[in-house]
Amino acid sequence: MDFGFNIPTRGPLANPHAMATLATRGESLGFAWLAIADHIVIPRTIDSRYPYSDSGQMAGAADGDCYEQLTLMTWLAAITRRPRLLTSVMVVPHRPPVLTAKTLATIDVLSGGRVTVGCGAGWMDEEFRAIGAPPFAERGKVTDEYLAIFKTLWTDDDPEYAGSYARFSDVTFLPKPVQKPHPPLWIGGESPAAVRRAARFGDAWYPIGSNPQFPLDTADRYAAAVARLRVEAEAYGRDPASLGLAYWANWYRGDGQELRTDHGERRLFTGGDQAIAEDADRLAELGVQHLLVNFQRAELAQSLDAMEHFAERVLPMVRHR
Repeated sequence: MDFGFNIPTRGPLANPHAMATLATRGESLGFAWLAIADHIVIPRTIDSRYPYSDSGQMAGAADGDCYEQLTLMTWLAAITRRPRLLTSVMVVPHRPPVLTAKTLATIDVLSGGRVTVGCGAGWMDEEFRAIGAPPFAERGKVTDEYLAIFKTLWTDDDPEYAGSYARFSDVTFLPKPVQKPHPPLWIGGESPAAVRRAARFGDAWYPIGSNPQFPLDTADRYAAAVARLRVEAEAYGRDPASLGLAYWANWYRGDGQELRTDHGERRLFTGGDQAIAEDADRLAELGVQHLLVNFQRAELAQSLDAMEHFAERVLPMVRHR
């Protein structure tokens, strides 16, 4: 198992100094992943339900600057050398598919093959409307079609596609990505539709454990979800073992406090350092290869302290590294 963390893209730490400091310090501590979130605009009024909180509200929605994901990824590629660069996640319908495939291929080449594309269908209708994206109600179909387009453009010498949302032919698409056959696609989301999408298109499944509608916040719940994923993979004629597993513990605080699930069990990645290391080992035993945690705090110094604490106190206790 390897480990990574998120780079703030909005809020008080979304500034070049803080982002660069977190990225370079994380690299020096040996973290393998830098994760970059995706919002293009933040509507002032949001009625859509945020999936990852009990209240359905996205905290700090309108606070501070909000950086564009793929542009920020390019900048991070230039100031680091080793960590992989993960869209966490990219809302696939937000951008035209041919342009998106081109941008990601370009970043992959410029970074020396460090791009991983975390993919999601999106949750905020208001943002879809503000940026002129395809209809929110059709976002699942749009996502599936765009993922097929990405693979076509990245792998075919004479790519062509005729779908419901995009079509092209008689084009040259170069450069191809450094990674072969293409940058890995990590499919985010916890719903049955997301699991099916991961089984059909994904190189890995990349859920967040804190979705109250589809909670994956205990080892038993996660194991049951992985079993469903493997059934879906077989239904699509894929070897379940070919699907990687990644996990995003975005609620990690490192303060020793235990949080409880709706059934009264301790939520994964809460409590003391030993318990958190044991949680990482348990997920590794279930096949998780990549674990992302959240070090973002109110101030830069606190964020760096959280990162260093995890690297110095938790990681040495993790057996499956």
